[in-house]
Amino acid sequence: MSALFDGFANLVEHLADLLSPLFAGASTAAAIVLFTMAVRLAVHPLSRAAARGQKARTRLAPQLAELRKKHAKNPEQLQKAVMALHAEEKVSPFAGCLPSLLQAPAFFLMFHVFSSGRMADHSLLGAPLGGHFADALGKGGLLGSAGLVYVALFAIVAAVATYTYLRTKRQQALNPVAPAAADQPGAGAVAAMTKYLPLLSFATLISVAVVPLAAALYIVTSTTWTAVERAFLYRDMPTAQNLVTAA
Repeated sequence: MSALFDGFANLVEHLADLLSPLFAGASTAAAIVLFTMAVRLAVHPLSRAAARGQKARTRLAPQLAELRKKHAKNPEQLQKAVMALHAEEKVSPFAGCLPSLLQAPAFFLMFHVFSSGRMADHSLLGAPLGGHFADALGKGGLLGSAGLVYVALFAIVAAVATYTYLRTKRQQALNPVAPAAADQPGAGAVAAMTKYLPLLSFATLISVAVVPLAAALYIVTSTTWTAVERAFLYRDMPTAQNLVTAA
């Protein structure tokens, strides 16, 4: 495991050296942002698949409602019918979780390498990449050079979280048939995640405050990428009116 951490640290340092002519002292931070974008680009095909699955589940909502009505007194038969419909349409209720799961190792590497002090001499505008928000407050306060770095990160996260929350609420209002997906296998957890995910975006503010700055940069970059990616992938999400017309 140590070799893996050393290899990752060397990768970041080499990438920072390449970016140094453009970003000077902020080259390591720029390398982290670029690395994060590369990770997100790598899992983008899975995000596209998840978007297709979500659109398919929304499209199938009227059919699921019919199945619930038909098998109202036979839960076992209902589950089989729902699973058969999903298999026929090649829809998985868990597809949306895969992009996040595959990003976890990259975040873990970032967190461990910088929290271990292996790259303690790297910083962003005076804020050590291995430091925390509390350290910045203790050295210059919120308006100090390090504190202002966190202020900027908090502002970005708050803006992205607000956008995500409002956009999701608007989609839920336009798609009132979406709760019909509650009968699909494992849909309880999926429904809960769908309901509370926009609010969890605001919890990212806490994450940025408690993890090393390097990991915070990863979180902020990834969160911003997600907002932009979802706006693109779900731009043609069918509305409730479309669904009623199609039915």
